[in-house]
Amino acid sequence: WGHGDKAATDAAFAKAAHVTQLDIVNNRLIPNAIEPRAVNASYSRQDDSYTLYVANQNPHVERLLMSAFVLGLTEAKVRVIAPDVGGGFGSKIFLYPEDVALTWASKKVGRPIKWTAERSESFLTDAHGRDHVTHAELALDAQGNFLAMRVHTTANMGAYLSTFASSVPTILYATLLAGQYKTPAIYAEVKAVFTNTAPVDAYRGAGRPEATFVLERLVDLFAQRIGMDPAEVRRRNLVPKFLEARPAISGLSVDSGDYATTLQMALDQVKYDERRKEQERRRKAGDTKQLGIGICTYIEMCGLAPSEILGALKYVAGGWDAATIECLPTGKVIVKTGTSPHGQGHETTWAQVVADGLGVSVDDVEVLHGDTAITPLGMDTYGSRSASVGGAALHFAMEKIREKARKIAAHELEVAEADVEWTDGAFRVKGAPDKAKTIPQLAFSAWTAHSLPKGTEPHLNGTAVYDPPNFTWPGGAHVCVVEVDVETGQTTIVDYVGVDDCGTIINPMIVEGQVHGGIAQGVAEALYEEAVYDDEGNLTTSSLVQYLVPSANEIPTVKLDHIETPSTTNPLGVKGIGEAGTIASPPAVVNAVNDAVAHLGVGIIQKPASPERVWRAIRAAKGGAK
Repeated sequence: WGHGDKAATDAAFAKAAHVTQLDIVNNRLIPNAIEPRAVNASYSRQDDSYTLYVANQNPHVERLLMSAFVLGLTEAKVRVIAPDVGGGFGSKIFLYPEDVALTWASKKVGRPIKWTAERSESFLTDAHGRDHVTHAELALDAQGNFLAMRVHTTANMGAYLSTFASSVPTILYATLLAGQYKTPAIYAEVKAVFTNTAPVDAYRGAGRPEATFVLERLVDLFAQRIGMDPAEVRRRNLVPKFLEARPAISGLSVDSGDYATTLQMALDQVKYDERRKEQERRRKAGDTKQLGIGICTYIEMCGLAPSEILGALKYVAGGWDAATIECLPTGKVIVKTGTSPHGQGHETTWAQVVADGLGVSVDDVEVLHGDTAITPLGMDTYGSRSASVGGAALHFAMEKIREKARKIAAHELEVAEADVEWTDGAFRVKGAPDKAKTIPQLAFSAWTAHSLPKGTEPHLNGTAVYDPPNFTWPGGAHVCVVEVDVETGQTTIVDYVGVDDCGTIINPMIVEGQVHGGIAQGVAEALYEEAVYDDEGNLTTSSLVQYLVPSANEIPTVKLDHIETPSTTNPLGVKGIGEAGTIASPPAVVNAVNDAVAHLGVGIIQKPASPERVWRAIRAAKGGAK
């Protein structure tokens, strides 16, 4: 699978003053949600229907795949309910064999059947993440300006294809290799291979972390080899600030961005110049603990939704989403969303959006999700798409409610519709703001239907389906400072700063929580986690004894900041934040580790940069045994 302009890329390399080459591995990861996968299936003879309770991020898609494509059932006879999922990070997006087997068997045995995975089963059978082997090249002119990038990646798909597997190293990886930079030409070639390993599919970030890691390691390596400050290399190649959508080298359109500002804010917060001076002092003194500074700038393609674009990219489904809002006669509001949260806090965020839009209390808004019998048909939750697609659907459903409520308000206030305005959470008569009607009052009127304007249907409700015109493009810059003990190889993160731009922020606490969690998983990928198979195809890291999932003790305290360049794609201006930390942190950390020991003549240290791997690299540079 090739993406980009090969001829233009080759021509740029032919005239380059500098070419930096890098062989790099995106290590295989095993998602470890706090709760393993679980299924409870039952069959009803009364109406020949099935009900499946499943720890899944994708109840609507799960119902479609299982009923229509696997069991040959009528969708209307299959109800899928995703209660508290217990974490997912992508590994619970997919249709797994156990879900199908239990649903089928529940009719055969005439009883409900339940199954919960043991942790050891999860290690062996849950879809893994990453596992790319890449050769990458960056061509630059004499001033350090990027001319072209050439990438060849071999992506391990495992023994068979999982649900969305083929889209990860293609659509979500190869199209993101430009990052924040104004690289004129890029060509990426991806070869997908089958091996005797667990299937590989979307894991938090899904293709975006792999692309960012390749790019940002390549940029740092170039800076190191010509002796240029890595921050300066990035500054001179960043796309300038833009607040209207602009075309990207990928052929897609990027909604907005201010990359130089996020980079400078991150550098300022980490006291970059002072850290560099301290690094030089330690190097000259030959300290046991050497300082390393790693930078990562990133963008990600979120809001996986523009159905027309997805179709052009040969994605199997559309990406729209839906929302229904009902205003009850008691003043309460019910929100039914096609998105299906598993820790993102939709119950809070959706309630905020609706409360602000309808002038009611957050406590009066009930959010229902994850049940295909109750919620509108949707595309569920993954790819940081919920707010920019599902949230936008919510916005348009509210607009329909307010449009209907305005008619009722004008009728009850005995004025023309044009004389009624929405302000301070109510419809008020212009020039006489004390004459007002609130949404709860109007909902009661719509319920009684005793005196509605002619042609107005009873009940105050609204449904909207939103298919955005483009993806959203969050971005930012993260900087990591580490100490590496050159005698033991131990890495300690002493400072970590992340500055992100996820567009308009609805709830700052939820945004920060998402970034914290993402950074924790990215640090784990950079320093600790790696799935390893032996030559006979046995998973040697088959439990938490061999596969190191870090605790809170290993994860650093992070400093976070944000800017807001609203997305031009959706009316809320949101971009997405759930995967940002996982994308930015692995290159920031690994760049820092390599930077700490580069002056010792150490070659490229791959991730995870474990103490043993770092110690062996230092020892090899000193002429010792590897």
